[in-house]
Amino acid sequence: ASLSDRALPLCLLTVEAEIAGEAEEEWNRWYDDGHLPQVTACPGFVQSARYLSEADGARHYLALYEIMGPEALRTPQFGVASPWGRFEAQVQARAFVHRRVASRERSDPSVL
Repeated sequence: ASLSDRALPLCLLTVEAEIAGEAEEEWNRWYDDGHLPQVTACPGFVQSARYLSEADGARHYLALYEIMGPEALRTPQFGVASPWGRFEAQVQARAFVHRRVASRERSDPSVL
């Protein structure tokens, strides 16, 4: 299906994280096997993906969550979805909610 054939999520939740080296393996196992599936199963969440950047000798993680709106972050399910408190001392993270900007109709199909 093309992008125009499906309802696009209204928001994108991004989570950037740097993890202390000694906790990285456990963090990745917990994130992939517990946190990511639990959060993505919450009402209002569409899909998610994780990325790793290795620049300047540092490793930076980025998780992207497509959500139907900011209310997805206020559901009881999201509030209890595999919290990461046990990693608090080893993780520096920032989260942002980005609202989709309405785009005008484009007549040129080569323009995204």
